[in-house]
Amino acid sequence: MTTDQLYEQIKKKGTMLCVGLDTDYTKIPECIKSGRSVGEAVLEFNRRIIDATAPFCIAFKPNLAFYECLGPEGLEILGKTVEHIRLNHPDQFIIADAKRGDIGNTARMYAKSLFETFDFDAVTLSPYMGSETVAPFLDYPGRFAIVVALSSNPSAFDFQTATSDGKPLYQAVMEKMMQVSNPDNMMFVVGATKADKLKSIRSFCPDNFFLVPGVGAQGGSAEEVIASGANAKGGLLINSSRGIIYASQGEDFAAAAASVASKTARI
Repeated sequence: MTTDQLYEQIKKKGTMLCVGLDTDYTKIPECIKSGRSVGEAVLEFNRRIIDATAPFCIAFKPNLAFYECLGPEGLEILGKTVEHIRLNHPDQFIIADAKRGDIGNTARMYAKSLFETFDFDAVTLSPYMGSETVAPFLDYPGRFAIVVALSSNPSAFDFQTATSDGKPLYQAVMEKMMQVSNPDNMMFVVGATKADKLKSIRSFCPDNFFLVPGVGAQGGSAEEVIASGANAKGGLLINSSRGIIYASQGEDFAAAAASVASKTARI
């Protein structure tokens, strides 16, 4: 998928919402758990959430930790979740929230795994080891590396805003990554809880899409993010996970998720 295609979906649906599939078995409604194994319940929950929210979002973002913790069955569920989206909602952009961050052959195998085996459109990456961490991911046309720049968690300030040569570290990271990529294969993570910094970030990074976590349960404001961070092509994928997928613990959980999704990150 290209940035132009993403922008067409934004205009068509009137939203910048990305739904995070951080599916925790312990938080799934009892009506889904009853009579099902852990794996069956997680997959059925995902399918119902996806089908209910797809009209109101442009992307889905499974967090791999929630599937890897279930062992081989969890990886199978992850694959079937992506397959369900591809077959039933082919207009959706699918992000692997993996935060991989290695180099050389290891990075190449991560890229092969996530882009070829699991068929994701994008993968989140940790850039601490430098530009070599992203290089193999840029070799796939129509796929994106999403580099963590300024995250939404409180301890992001431990390192990400430290200054070097008068610039915060996150700016140095973004500028280096922009040198080795282009807006059609690179995005950046910029947290919704740092919305006050979005305008300045846009001043030196005008064209790339930002994946923006922190809306909903973490307290970030989608309205502030859009006002400060949107560009001529939309330029934002605003993620909400827990606030949408766990909107209800009753049999109406899918409808409740759809209701919240329909009101989140609208433009």
